[in-house]
Amino acid sequence: MNKNLLPILRCPVTHKGLSLMRRDALKALNAAIESGELRNRGGEPVTGPLAEALITDDGKLGYPIDDGIPVLLETAAIKLEQSA
Repeated sequence: MNKNLLPILRCPVTHKGLSLMRRDALKALNAAIESGELRNRGGEPVTGPLAEALITDDGKLGYPIDDGIPVLLETAAIKLEQSA
């Protein structure tokens, strides 16, 4: 993902800023995805590991990055308390 976009990107739900998810947090998120119990805000199961993700400044929501493109749809958001 082009990191120059980060200052202008905002969460469509909370309007908070976004940053790239750290590797350790991404590893924990992928472990939760692998367990098969993680769902996005649209109610769909999150499948497949994420190579990259964005996280809101408050750390509550994550957004997948698909092939370098952030998926900033409300239904694609992942409540990160599920992966804790």
